[in-house]
Amino acid sequence: MARPAKLRRVAQLPSVGFFRPVGIPASDLQGIRLSLEELESIRLKDLEGLEQEECAQQMRISRPTFHRILESARKKLADALITGKAIQIEGGNFELAQRLFKCGNDGHEWNVPFEAMAQKLPLSCPKCLSGNIQRMPLFDRERGCGRRFRGGRRW
Repeated sequence: MARPAKLRRVAQLPSVGFFRPVGIPASDLQGIRLSLEELESIRLKDLEGLEQEECAQQMRISRPTFHRILESARKKLADALITGKAIQIEGGNFELAQRLFKCGNDGHEWNVPFEAMAQKLPLSCPKCLSGNIQRMPLFDRERGCGRRFRGGRRW
């Protein structure tokens, strides 16, 4: 019996979940599915410019696993760009981190789940209602994490 896959930590949900090339009729359009952990690997390595070891630590996986996820993501993106395929970003085997905020006035700290973050950023401290708030680091090993997700739709 195979060992269950370890959940990969993802910092944020994408604001856009579907990309499609212009000029190809929808009936002729093929697509690929990019999982959220593949998107996170691209974000950390290629957009943020972190080393693979740092990326793996943030996603809470081994460096070889991170490398496999990154290679899979890059191959899918190259295929979509070169052959004109749509890219659907969804599913995977991941957990969402929560965002931690701290009040600059009274030091109160609170977690905001990603579901609430998708609606809007907190504008004030829930305790003293001060607008002097700051976002704390995403990946603090002492803090908890958000909801867990598995699977997703397929093409």
